[in-house]
Amino acid sequence: MRRIILSVTVALVAGIAGNVTAQDTATYFKQNCVSCHTIGGGRLTGPDLKGVTQRKDRDWLQAFILNPQSKITAGDPYALKLVEEARGVVMPPAPGISAERAGLLLDLIEAESALEVSQFRGVQVSSAPFTPVDVERGLALFRGTQPLKNGGPACISCHSAAGVGGLGGGKLAPDLMRVYERLQGRAGLSAWLAAPGTVTMRAVYEKHPLDEKEIHSLVAFFEKQSMAGTQRVAASQLNFLLCGLGGAVLGLVLLDTIWRGRLRGVRRSLTQEQSSRGKS
Repeated sequence: MRRIILSVTVALVAGIAGNVTAQDTATYFKQNCVSCHTIGGGRLTGPDLKGVTQRKDRDWLQAFILNPQSKITAGDPYALKLVEEARGVVMPPAPGISAERAGLLLDLIEAESALEVSQFRGVQVSSAPFTPVDVERGLALFRGTQPLKNGGPACISCHSAAGVGGLGGGKLAPDLMRVYERLQGRAGLSAWLAAPGTVTMRAVYEKHPLDEKEIHSLVAFFEKQSMAGTQRVAASQLNFLLCGLGGAVLGLVLLDTIWRGRLRGVRRSLTQEQSSRGKS
């Protein structure tokens, strides 16, 4: 009887441990991978991982997860192709990654790839055009004049962006004027806002996530920021060119004035000298 009880206990403990491991791996994937990857939801900054173990063998994938840069430095063709498709973005090693953790992640990806719809399919991004109302709401959310639904802090408390106020926002984190471009558009930025990839943002928004409408509005605001930034760069380049031309013209006029005065001085001296000789 004791042996039966012991066997059942061991089986239950093993089952619980297995579930905890699976849950931990899913949580780890959500915290560290979904800002750049989906499983069946299409490309973000990184490739869609659905069926990735059928595209590349596990040993290669495990080595890449542990140290992506080593494959790139070695000139591995597949790794270089990934970097090219990501527009030069190199995947950083995930925090606390180990060979065991990498293997568990690959097991998770295989299991999720076999499902009709994975839980990691990613944020379903609306293709509807952004409206001025969306942009205004995004600006209000950024500034904090419209509170976030789940109580998270406003972006302006740490980040800056053009046109958000007198001082432009916080200085504790990067300027977000070009974040729409850096995260490669609507899908990548939406995924990042749904599951921030940095330790600081994850700690703040894990218990206060943005909802889909808030993400939509913020992405609309950041898209406009990106477009305005491009226009400002073009305007600044034009201003620089005009200032350069104006400076060149001013310099030529100044040189001409100086040179003309110099010639008059020389002519005056020659004229006076010739007059003196004529009198003598």
